[in-house]
Amino acid sequence: MRTRALTALAATALTALAVTAPSPAALAAPAGAGTAQVAYTAAARKHALAYWTPERMRRTDLSVDLGRTGPRATPWKGVAMKTVGKLYFVNAKGADTWCTAAAVRSGNRSTVMAAAHCVRLSASPANTYTDLVFVPGYDRKDQRPYGVFPVRATVTPASWAAEGRTDIAALTVDPVRRTRLVDAVGGQNVAFGRKPGGKVTAFGYPASRPERGQRLLACTGTAKAAPGDEQSVPCDMTGGASGGPWLAGLDARTGIGTLVSVNSHGDALEHSTTMSGPNLGAAARAVLDRAQKL
Repeated sequence: MRTRALTALAATALTALAVTAPSPAALAAPAGAGTAQVAYTAAARKHALAYWTPERMRRTDLSVDLGRTGPRATPWKGVAMKTVGKLYFVNAKGADTWCTAAAVRSGNRSTVMAAAHCVRLSASPANTYTDLVFVPGYDRKDQRPYGVFPVRATVTPASWAAEGRTDIAALTVDPVRRTRLVDAVGGQNVAFGRKPGGKVTAFGYPASRPERGQRLLACTGTAKAAPGDEQSVPCDMTGGASGGPWLAGLDARTGIGTLVSVNSHGDALEHSTTMSGPNLGAAARAVLDRAQKL
């Protein structure tokens, strides 16, 4: 999760684990209306699956400690949130790390939404991340309840790649054992052009203790308009929660609601009390439209 000063991305492992990978991605020219796309080769996706063993995931989780979990973020005790999971990747500095992401309803039934800073550095078109995999329903008691889905492509607003604006991303994933993501876990609805307001629940896997990224936490509160075409909600989740969905109208029986934003950044370098996320407008719609066609 980034702060307003953009000083921290996701939950970066304290020790980078070096790896030599096949050429992981080919950065395409901006594709679609105002979007930037990265495609990962079949060899790279195979490498990502082999790279992210259960032991490496656990070791990455436990290598980060961002202080005690705050009072607003509490372990989720409701229905199993099968659509929400961890997005593991190797960042531009070569460090193993993670974000939070959610499966959404899409034309290809294989699309995940997260924060743009979970897939590439802002305002740095060449610095994209590698070895991305999505693990829906992740929990310390069952790390991979629905399998590990390698990321085939990522799409962000061109404004994020070039200028660091509009922190939203959509990722297309491969099937697991011939089963597409949404067929396996379901998908959240997505609302575009919705004005901030009303009750939302923000989910994430923050790297605070005692959970250390191994348990899903949530904050529930009223979303309010914020500067910079953003919205905010009372929440003190730390890094690792980046990209987690904000769900409005959450059905307590099914775990399905409507995604209205994602965790982007807090309001302080330490001990944030407010979480901010982008308003989902035309740029976010273009990102999802592009990704669901891949």
